[in-house]
Amino acid sequence: MSTRVLLHVGTPKTGTSYLQDVLFRNQRTLSAAGIHYPADRFDAHFLAALDLMRMPWGGLENQAVGQWDKLAKQVRRNDGTSIISHEILATASRAQVGRALTSLGHDDGTEIHVVISVRDLVRQIPAEWQENVKHRASLSYRAFLDQIQDPRREARISTWFWGVQELPEILDRWGDDLPPERIHLVTVPPVGGPPELLWKRFSTAFGLDGIDLTLEAERTNPSLGVPETALVRRINRAANQELEPRDYRPLVRELLAHQTLSRRAGSPRLALPPDLHPWVSDVTASWVEEIERRGYDVVGDLGDLAGAPPVTDYVDPDHPDEAQVADAAVDALKAVLLEGARLQRREGELQAELDQVYKALERSYLRPTYRWRERTVRRLQHSELGLRALAAYRRARGRSSPPA
Repeated sequence: MSTRVLLHVGTPKTGTSYLQDVLFRNQRTLSAAGIHYPADRFDAHFLAALDLMRMPWGGLENQAVGQWDKLAKQVRRNDGTSIISHEILATASRAQVGRALTSLGHDDGTEIHVVISVRDLVRQIPAEWQENVKHRASLSYRAFLDQIQDPRREARISTWFWGVQELPEILDRWGDDLPPERIHLVTVPPVGGPPELLWKRFSTAFGLDGIDLTLEAERTNPSLGVPETALVRRINRAANQELEPRDYRPLVRELLAHQTLSRRAGSPRLALPPDLHPWVSDVTASWVEEIERRGYDVVGDLGDLAGAPPVTDYVDPDHPDEAQVADAAVDALKAVLLEGARLQRREGELQAELDQVYKALERSYLRPTYRWRERTVRRLQHSELGLRALAAYRRARGRSSPPA
């Protein structure tokens, strides 16, 4: 039975992708120090979270069936400390939180801690709209802002936003059965601070100090500028009806947004409209007061949640500079062309391999020895390409064979 579990349950856009990448790539080093990050693939905890919450996610929920119980079983089997981390856990219901804690051994004496990383709403609000855009949304920025300010919170966007951002309510759901000293808030430093400061805070919260970890990130969730976000939103409006979710993720979110448009420099950054700062300040002040009253462990400074003052060069992403959007579109089109050329070359390579397989199969059926044919077929059965070749070959033989 695991003696200690650290459950990192959000929030989005607080360095979570970087943290999870470091934990995943340093599993062996962490395990040697008595800290376990059980994951056989980089998105294992994401799939487990989808499973726990029965959450649809563009078809990925089909891969998630049974993943939470699998993860919980791995955690219970470990001694020492285990870490689970994914930001969408922030929106889990009370019943789902109860199931999670029970499955991890809470009722059997396992020491469970909840870690929440938090960032000021001045940055979180535009970041959440952008994340929605990168997940196929075509909602304008103004419509998004109107929905999250609606006190009824009836719209899907509003429900999701406050589900993963409203700190006191998240803490109510995840911390109801835990003493306050087992609830840890990691605040994201303000813009302009030392770049390593957030990692130092994560390291303190998760007990990673003194462990020699490789900190270079392979997977991050980069941000886009105003014209780039406007372009992706327009692509969504034009292509969503025809582009399947399973194709959208690699083509639009990964190839265009993350690998291409996020690398463009000099674009105006998304920001909170200046007129919303008083409202955000009031919401934040009420949160800070509640957190201080409850006595949670804060790693960092609650003053970080105040956010930066209004920008003086605000650019409305609903009305971007069209020349900048056009420049971004050229870069996007170039990326699509290069990817198409790469895929065409790869198709040619695979066809050449397939032709060789066909020839090997023909030779095996022309030769009189059964063992030679059997060895060839068995070798092909060990690769996906070989299996496809066998199936195609058998279909071809079936069509060419005379009827009995």
